[in-house]
Amino acid sequence: MDELVRTRIGWADLPGQVRSGVQRVLGDRVVEAVSQPGGFSPGTADRVRTADGRRAFVKAVSRARNAHSVALHRAEAAVAAALPASAPAPRLLGRYDDGEWVALVFTDVQGRHPVTPWRTDELMTVLDTLAAMAAALTPDPVRHTPAAAARLAYDFGAWDRIAADPPADLDPWARAHLDDLRAAAAYGLAALDGDTLCHIDLRADNLLVDPAGIVSVVDWPHACRGPAWLDTALLLVDVALHGGHDVEALLRRLPLTADVDPAALTGVYAGLAGFFTDGARQPPPPGIPTVRAFQRAQADALLPWVRRRLHRSPPGSATRRAAPAP
Repeated sequence: MDELVRTRIGWADLPGQVRSGVQRVLGDRVVEAVSQPGGFSPGTADRVRTADGRRAFVKAVSRARNAHSVALHRAEAAVAAALPASAPAPRLLGRYDDGEWVALVFTDVQGRHPVTPWRTDELMTVLDTLAAMAAALTPDPVRHTPAAAARLAYDFGAWDRIAADPPADLDPWARAHLDDLRAAAAYGLAALDGDTLCHIDLRADNLLVDPAGIVSVVDWPHACRGPAWLDTALLLVDVALHGGHDVEALLRRLPLTADVDPAALTGVYAGLAGFFTDGARQPPPPGIPTVRAFQRAQADALLPWVRRRLHRSPPGSATRRAAPAP
């Protein structure tokens, strides 16, 4: 993350009109700003304090730095403004948008990211929070969120793109099982029906744990409507990446995933493995030089897991049947 920190701008780098817009939201002058590490945005991520002692979190980015990040900030603002108070997430206090710059102002969470490799106590607390979050966000309280299958359709189609143009360094097992991976990903995508608002980008750096052990889920631009189990299943990818826990045992034990079709879970992980494998070979996007290495690490962690799950599937298993109706 050191390279990311060097490329990220801070509060002092924002144009005067952007700082003024944020201060209008806060109703006072910002006298202190501390840049926060983590994440992949090339914009600001600052915890700020005003002259009267009010604290907030500010994130801002411009089209010049990364146009896609501007779109993500706008999408996040729409979701955050509609989250109910019962959602374990910071409240959106306001936004500034002049067409070039977008800044979001949130309540400040005086917390830290969970420790990785994951500590058992923090992992259990986060998983409990995700179960409560799924209950609080069912039915989906945000209007016009896309269905998870629509949101992830391009991502889960990555094995088709890889099969059409395999990278030279493609994992040999994956190269030999491209048809299985494509079928599994298609099955997983079709299984994503549901009416829960899902975050779908859960990992340690999108979570904060405060001194009392209360968990907040941050960064919601990719939110979509899907099954209640999806966020829990996706968090376990981060757990698998960092090691130290039996993710299969967790899938079998956790209430949200215990009764999910195993082939659907395999398909979701296969789809993600393809997305990360395909993404890792692309040029880095403007201002975000570290994301491809991150995607490579995710792919390297996921592929062996998918391989084991597909290997255990008996003949005639769901990954080889027709996909369920969407």
